[in-house]
Amino acid sequence: MLWASSLGKSYPPRRLFADVDVQFAAGRRIALVGANGIGKTTLLEILAGINEPDEGEVHRQSGLTIGYLPQELDDITEGTVLDATLAGAGDITAMTTELRSLEARLADVDAADHDVVLTRYGELEARFRQIGGYGFEAEAHRVLAGLGFAPDDAQRPVAQLSGGWRMRVALAQFLLAKPDVLLADEPTNHLDVDSVAWLEDQLAAWEGGLLFVSHDRDFIDAVANRVIEMDGTSAYTHVGGFAEFVAAREERIAAAEAAAALQARRRAHTERFIERFRYKATKARQVQSRIKALEKLAPVEVPSRKELAARFGFGTPRRSSRVVTELIDATLGYTDGDEPVLRGVNLVIERGSKVGVVGPNGAGKTTLLRVLQGNLGVLGGELHRGRNVDMATFEQHLAEVMDPRRSVMEEFTASVGDQPGRNVRTMLGGFGFAGDAADRKVADLSGGERTRLALGITMANPVNLLVLDEPTNHLDLPSCDLLEDALSVYPGTVLLVTHDRHLIRSVADSLIVVRDGTATLHPGVDEDLLRPPGLSTRRTAGGSTGGRITEGSPDSTPEASTSRAAAAERRREGASKRQAAHDATAGLRRELAAAERAWEAAEHRVAELQALLGEPATYDDPERARQVAEDYGAAKSEAMRHMSECESLQRRIDRTATSI
Repeated sequence: MLWASSLGKSYPPRRLFADVDVQFAAGRRIALVGANGIGKTTLLEILAGINEPDEGEVHRQSGLTIGYLPQELDDITEGTVLDATLAGAGDITAMTTELRSLEARLADVDAADHDVVLTRYGELEARFRQIGGYGFEAEAHRVLAGLGFAPDDAQRPVAQLSGGWRMRVALAQFLLAKPDVLLADEPTNHLDVDSVAWLEDQLAAWEGGLLFVSHDRDFIDAVANRVIEMDGTSAYTHVGGFAEFVAAREERIAAAEAAAALQARRRAHTERFIERFRYKATKARQVQSRIKALEKLAPVEVPSRKELAARFGFGTPRRSSRVVTELIDATLGYTDGDEPVLRGVNLVIERGSKVGVVGPNGAGKTTLLRVLQGNLGVLGGELHRGRNVDMATFEQHLAEVMDPRRSVMEEFTASVGDQPGRNVRTMLGGFGFAGDAADRKVADLSGGERTRLALGITMANPVNLLVLDEPTNHLDLPSCDLLEDALSVYPGTVLLVTHDRHLIRSVADSLIVVRDGTATLHPGVDEDLLRPPGLSTRRTAGGSTGGRITEGSPDSTPEASTSRAAAAERRREGASKRQAAHDATAGLRRELAAAERAWEAAEHRVAELQALLGEPATYDDPERARQVAEDYGAAKSEAMRHMSECESLQRRIDRTATSI
C-alpha cells in the first residue's frame, strides 16, 4: 500500500537518520522505537506527506487513504464531539447530508422533479445501507465510549474540551474512518488505563497498515507484529512482537560485539606485523599490502546497549513520620454547593510505600492528588498529614511552560536555583544532558527531552514524597527503563499516576483505584484492576465533571460475586486458549517471518529495478536495458511467489489457531 526506501533527514548540523526502509501491507502493525530526538516524529511526518525527506523516496498507492495522529493538535474546534467524530468519514457524512436533503424534497409530492429525486434517493439509500451507514452513528458512540466519553458528552462542543480530550476526538475520527494506513505518534499519552486497554484491543485487530510510536511495553506487545528500531544511523526491522524484538536485539548486539572483538584482534595482529617489519626491505611489499588493507577495513558498528546516559538519581531525603497522609471517611470536592467528586474515602499512605493511582479520566484522580498534596481541603471527614514530609511534584504542564529561548542549563538553573556544593552541569549530565547538550535551546528539544528535563528539575532536591503525574509521556523506552529502576530503589514515598501498566507492575506495591465516586486502596497489584471491569458503562453518582466515563461497579450481592468469579474464569480460559494457539502455531509463525523477510527483500529488488527502468541513462545501452527489463519481470514473479507463500502460511496459522 505504501513503501519508503532509503529515507534520510538532516537538520544541520544534526543528521537524524539515514537508509530507513518502511513497507506497509494490510494487517501489518509496526511499532517504531528509538531514543528521544532520534527522528521518529519526523519519519511519521514524511510518510504522511507533511515533511519531505532529504534522501530516498516514498511511494503511495493511488487512492490510498492515510490518517496521521500527531502528539498534539489544535485544528479540531468546530461542532460537537459526535459531529467531529463522524466528520472522519467524509463520504458517509456527505451521503447523510444528501439523503436528508432528498427526503425534504420528496415531501413535495407535486414537484416536477419528484420522480427524478425519488430515483436518486433510492440509489443513494441502497448504497448507504450497503456500506453500513445506518449503523455508523451507533459505531461512533461505541468508539467514543471506549475512549472515555460519556453518552451525553457526544453533544458537547469540541471548543469546550481540553487538548487531551480533543486528541481523543481525533483518535475517534480515525478509528471510525479506518484509513488504509494509520500513523499514530504516542496515541496513548492522553488516555487512562481503561481507555488504553480498550484501544489496545481495537488496534490489535486493525485490518489496514499501522505505524505507531509508543513507550508502553504492554501496549506495544499487544498490538505490534513487527518493530522498527531507529538508532541514529539506520533502522532495524524485526518481524514479531516486542518481547521477541528485545531478545533478537540482544542477539544482534552480541554478534556485533563478537565481530568487533575479532576485527580488533586481527587489526592488532596486522599492526604488530607492520611495526615489526616496517624497515625490512624483504618484507616491504607485504607491509604495504597490509597497510592498504587496514585503510580499507571498515570498523564493525556495535549498537549501544545504553542509548541514554541519564541516571534518574535521588539525593538522600530526611525521614518522615510513618504515616505520610491519611484520609478518614473523607468527602472530596471543590465547594460545598457542588456535588462532591469522591465520597467515603479511607486511605493511609505509609512511609516508603509506592502507590499507583489508576482510574478513568474524570473519575477524580486529580482531585484526590490535590487533597493528598495539601492543595485542597476536604468537604467532610478527616485529613491528617505526617510530620517532616518534603514533597516534589511532576506534572505534564512543567514540560510545556518552559522558556523556549533559554538553554537547557539556563532553564534548569532558573527553576532549581543555586545548588551549593553541586555542579549544575554534572546534575544535568545525570539526566541525559551531558556536554554540549546542556547548551541546546529548549525550543530545539523533542517532547521526550523536555519531559526528561522537567523530571530533572522535579528531582533536583532530595524529598521524601514524590508525586508523579504521567511521568513517562513522551519518554523513550530507555528513559522509561531508567526511571523504573530509579523509582524501584527510591527510599521515599511515591504516588504514581500513569497509564503505563508495565511501570505500575514494576514499581507499585499497592494501588488506589478511583472509580464510581470513591477511591479505594488495594494492597499489591491485581492485574484485573488495570483493565476496565466490564463492558457496560454508567455515569458516577457525582454527576458530570466533563468527559467522564465510569464502568459499572461490582455490587456486594452474592450474585455479583458469582458473576465476577465466572468472568475471571472466562478470562483465564481465554488466556489458556490464546497460549495454546500461540504454542501450536510457533513453527508456522517462524516460517511466516522468514517468508515475509524474503518477500520484503523481493519487493525492495522490484523497487530498485523499477527505478532503473525510469532512468533515461538505462536505455543508452540496449543490451543493459533488455537485461534490466528481464530482471524486473523475474523480480516481480519472485515477489508474487513469496506473497502467495505468506498468504498460504497465514491461512494455515488461522486454521490451526481456530481449531484449538
